[in-house]
Amino acid sequence: MVSTHNKEKPWDTEDIDKWKLEDFKPEDNASGMPFSEESSFMTLFPKYREVYLKSVWKDVTKALDKHHVACTLNLVDGSMTVSTTRKTYDPYIILKARDLIKLLARSVPFPQAVKILDDDMACDVIKIGNFVTNKERFVKRRQRLVGPNGNTLKALELLTKCYILVQGNTVSVMGPFKGLKEIRRVVEDAMRNVHPIYHIKELMIKRELAKKPELANEDWSRFLPMFKKRNVARKKSKKPKREKKVYTPFPPSQLPRKVDLEIESGEYFLSKKEKEVKRLHERRDQQAEKQAEKDIERSKNYIAPKEEKYVSSIEK
Repeated sequence: MVSTHNKEKPWDTEDIDKWKLEDFKPEDNASGMPFSEESSFMTLFPKYREVYLKSVWKDVTKALDKHHVACTLNLVDGSMTVSTTRKTYDPYIILKARDLIKLLARSVPFPQAVKILDDDMACDVIKIGNFVTNKERFVKRRQRLVGPNGNTLKALELLTKCYILVQGNTVSVMGPFKGLKEIRRVVEDAMRNVHPIYHIKELMIKRELAKKPELANEDWSRFLPMFKKRNVARKKSKKPKREKKVYTPFPPSQLPRKVDLEIESGEYFLSKKEKEVKRLHERRDQQAEKQAEKDIERSKNYIAPKEEKYVSSIEK
């Protein structure tokens, strides 16, 4: 229901920016008392991230200490934990710290992941592993999202002002809320076999339309491209025809055993020492053949090329 409370508000003037993000300071905590309960979040990380997290953990602790948030790295369980302390004054910073350890676990480098502690930065971890059951198709569609030399990913980052990292079965995104919403739509459609280039064209047109103030209150659907689905006929791979075998009621002849072959060659009747000597001679013969082949190849480099006979200009 539309509000009918249209009384004048003397404190609400035009010079106030309602969308401005103001920093939360210790003075804004009206009570000045510590939180009644401790809040904590824990996340697991894969084994291959252990070495990197150990090298970066001092910087993580320094970054969280500024906001009075405690953190622990447990290498035995493979987990990271963040929790509030008695000095914590910002009630929302614990959620930002939770996002920080989540991004670190998903292979986002620390210099990029620490930006999540800023107020104007948000993150989203998109799971893409459940969209496609076939592994080859999944890899192909995920690669399509990255593009040749990462060009598709760079284009999406420039258009949405977000940081995107494709890792395993997830896509980690950092940026403004509007950009996160657009990236989620692009990623999910890419895994449903809709090429990201269509969304990139749409985002480019929207960016140009946003620059025109006269179109601020108009519907943009007439400017956006409408792509139709096309079923492309593909050539079916021809399977080689199997030749029909002639039916015979008799079973195939039995293959000779290893002992039978040794009896035929006479090796069966040799002693253990004679067998070893025979194998040694065979090995030496093979080595000699290979050595001869290598010598021939090496000697090719020392054969002088055929030169044309020199004829002086006077004789010509």
